[in-house]
Amino acid sequence: MGEMIDKLSSYLEYPFVQYAVIVGLLIALCSSLLGVTLVLKRFSFIGDGLSHVAFGAMSLAAVLPVIIKEIAAGISASGEVSGTAKSIADFVADLNNNYIVLPITLIAAILLLRPGKNAKIKGDAAVAMISVGSLAVGYMLMNRFPTSSNISGDVCSTLFGSTSILTLKPDDVNLCILLSIVVLLIFILFYNKIFAVTFDENFSKATGIKADGYNLLIAVVTALIIVLAMNLVGSLLISALIIFPSLSAMRVFKSFRGVIICSAIISVICAAVGIFASILMSTPVGSTIVSADILVFFVFCIISKITKRA
Repeated sequence: MGEMIDKLSSYLEYPFVQYAVIVGLLIALCSSLLGVTLVLKRFSFIGDGLSHVAFGAMSLAAVLPVIIKEIAAGISASGEVSGTAKSIADFVADLNNNYIVLPITLIAAILLLRPGKNAKIKGDAAVAMISVGSLAVGYMLMNRFPTSSNISGDVCSTLFGSTSILTLKPDDVNLCILLSIVVLLIFILFYNKIFAVTFDENFSKATGIKADGYNLLIAVVTALIIVLAMNLVGSLLISALIIFPSLSAMRVFKSFRGVIICSAIISVICAAVGIFASILMSTPVGSTIVSADILVFFVFCIISKITKRA
């Protein structure tokens, strides 16, 4: 036990580990707050669909410098890339990927949950179409414009977040902190409205609450959290990070506030345990966090059965 503590202490002295812990705990907290609303409104699949959109956007952000250079070379009569095109490509390469991924994911969220009933493709069909299409386009772009010789490794890292959380830069951490503050403020300021829309949307509309607008706000916040969580657990495991803590809390607590508080505690503890366990056992961070969430879910299911019998 002492050796494990010493090992963790030595790792925590490195800035990249400190960044991973800060970002991981913030993402876990934000995910748990929104997860309760998504589960109760049966919007869980939308989170999964938006995570696949984020994968396609991340792939586009990664290969965009290569695309710019190839287009410039094709336009040029000599077949060489001009200095201007190189400068633009280098600027895009140095740009934080989140500045490209975030707008695309937000647009997808707005399209999926925009107010109105005139859409020809609705509900789960629209989510499935955007989800599968984004995965396919993203994987095709990474193969057509490879940025490294290890395409499988790049895809795996993007899908499962295996190592990207340990390569965060100070700009990534600052952006994560800023977006986390935005998510927390939105949830605190509009708590009563979100509560009302979550439990009875028709009654909320009757009392004058703009339910469509708050559904759109929930979708936007979901997009923010998904972009934040890409580096932590990857695009395929984001839904688990959002859903499992909420489902675990619902096994024991029945009030909305109680479920939110318990969900936040579970999510933060599982994130911390997952990050530290991945350091000690050299396992992927995202998969380890989700495994901890799954274990806690089964524990809470057992607790629920025991309390019901009692």
